[in-house]
Amino acid sequence: MAKTILEMRNITKTFPGVKALDNVNLQVEEGEIHALVGENGAGKSTLMNVLSGIYPYGSYEGDIIYQGEVCQFKVIKDSEAKGIVIIHQELALVPYLSIGENMYLGNERGGKFHIDWDETYNKADALLKEVGLHESSNTLIKDIGVGKQQLVEIAKALSKDVKLLILDEPTASLNESDSKALLELLLQFKRQGMTSIIISHKLNEISYVADKITIIRDGSTIETLVKGVDDFSEERIIKGMVGRDMSSRFPKRESHIGEVMLEVKDWTVYHPQFEGRKVCDNVSMNVRKGEVVGISGLMGAGRTELAMSMFGHSYGADISGTLKLHGKEVHLKTIKQAIEAGLAYVTEDRKGNGLVLSNPIRVNTTLARMEKVSRHGVIDFDAERSVAEDYKNALHTKTPSIEQNVGNLSGGNQQKVLLAKWMFADPDVLILDEPTRGIDVGAKYEIYCIINDLVAEGKSVIMISSELPEILGMSDRVYVMNEGRMVAELPIEEATSEVIMSKILQSSAKK
Repeated sequence: MAKTILEMRNITKTFPGVKALDNVNLQVEEGEIHALVGENGAGKSTLMNVLSGIYPYGSYEGDIIYQGEVCQFKVIKDSEAKGIVIIHQELALVPYLSIGENMYLGNERGGKFHIDWDETYNKADALLKEVGLHESSNTLIKDIGVGKQQLVEIAKALSKDVKLLILDEPTASLNESDSKALLELLLQFKRQGMTSIIISHKLNEISYVADKITIIRDGSTIETLVKGVDDFSEERIIKGMVGRDMSSRFPKRESHIGEVMLEVKDWTVYHPQFEGRKVCDNVSMNVRKGEVVGISGLMGAGRTELAMSMFGHSYGADISGTLKLHGKEVHLKTIKQAIEAGLAYVTEDRKGNGLVLSNPIRVNTTLARMEKVSRHGVIDFDAERSVAEDYKNALHTKTPSIEQNVGNLSGGNQQKVLLAKWMFADPDVLILDEPTRGIDVGAKYEIYCIINDLVAEGKSVIMISSELPEILGMSDRVYVMNEGRMVAELPIEEATSEVIMSKILQSSAKK
């Protein structure tokens, strides 16, 4: 019989106005991969923050029993000393330090008054090899991609003699090949006897790696499913998460497509730092009124760079080509000009670039067009409150109040505030960059419904997504981008995962 390594009993955690966890119970056996799933705001990350000491003993009710011992972690160092290591969705790496320096930051090798750099880099190189990352530990973090950065975080965890590894949305920012490699690494660790807890909204990945799945809904434990005993299908997991069957992952839409709203021709953009490096190479595309156009491609294909360069040259250097709105050529050199012309861009980085986390929902909602709630440069707070309340209700944002700071919301509700901000700007063309990254199926469905409502009103939507099912389920037409070039345009009837991937591979082979 397997030994229980962790038991969390009757965990209750309350924030001002919100009970985030309500008598949650979790039992994890040694050597298993245990998945935590639930909608955004269900309490998954909060539970793991309690376990790791981020929310210290005394700030919650209930007991943590780890390896048969009642634990009272006051800080994260306490849990790490026991071999419990958490890797958050937002990676905690310093870009301008080396891999080796990052791996031993706060856990330095050497004596009291000096760092042994030979030991640091030798041990770091050995751990990088163990996780399958073929980079020198002297390489700066800024010079490696996000998939490799995730492996650095795992190697960093191994340097702390990890026994229980917690991963919060580890593949949210990874492409399919990097995600598969990470999942295989977790299975390898399992064979070596390591225990893992994984939080993820990618249910196909959960079904692939997990031995057990605990479902949390509205801060309470609903059930635990066991592989080989219970139904592990995505439909069954979704039913537990949202409390109902979802017959379709994508809402139906009747398309009424009109004239071309935005057209870009021969659009070329150079990297702002690396002189001579093209990130967009003679790109041409268009989107029509009432249409959702999907842009698919691997990470690094240039999709975000294309979107940001169109949006008031907010990215790139030496930008050339033609941009037309409503059939007329426009020169949008600033974000302000882009907004005034009817263009909006919903960034993939909602926390870093999309929202002011320390400000309330009310302020964030009106941020893009403050002149609409101002008179003579003075904000009309009654008008601002009214706007924020209207969007909160229309988008079903879960929050006690529009005065709640956005940083306290779940990812899905943050995304709704970000959408509200740009919907309030009333654009004709809305560019959505990874609009459902890191959010659950229930919140995804609501955002898909919002997209459908926007195009039904005659808006045009360009949707960038790394999730092929999302592109195929929501688009009227699909562009395929690879290595800075637009390599295919497909009507939705011809677009399949296989066709899209073959277009990418064929274009890479020609270079």
